Amino acid sequence: MPDHNTRFKDFLELRGFKLTRSRKLILDAAFELHEHFDAEKLHDSLKGLNVSLATVYRTLPLLLDAGLIQLAMRSEGRDRFEHILGHPRHVHWICENCKQVFETNLDELVPRIEVAAKAQKFEINHINISISGLCWKCRINANESQ
Repeated sequence: MPDHNTRFKDFLELRGFKLTRSRKLILDAAFELHEHFDAEKLHDSLKGLNVSLATVYRTLPLLLDAGLIQLAMRSEGRDRFEHILGHPRHVHWICENCKQVFETNLDELVPRIEVAAKAQKFEINHINISISGLCWKCRINANESQ
């Protein structure tokens, strides 16, 4: 499987774009972050490299379209992303109180989802599941305060 740099370069060339210095820095920074990130967090990781926030915002849709990152969730009014190339599919469990995000592997659910899709004559391109509620710590704290 091609690495993220090769895949992005090929994706851009097919669309008549170049892999500029800024785009490569943004791509590499996204793959160095091993957590969910928004545009501002990604930009912060590029401090001192002369990459503007506007360039980060313009590059994120390209990374999405290339299948290198995905929109993980929308939290606190911001889109949060994660790199996905080479990572297993997973479910996001989002605590509504502390905003912490937990992940579990999606592999056990995929066969059931595919059966349901087939019954609907639906072709799956991408699966993204986010579940919100209260994590165990926040549930315990809520019970103690009652």
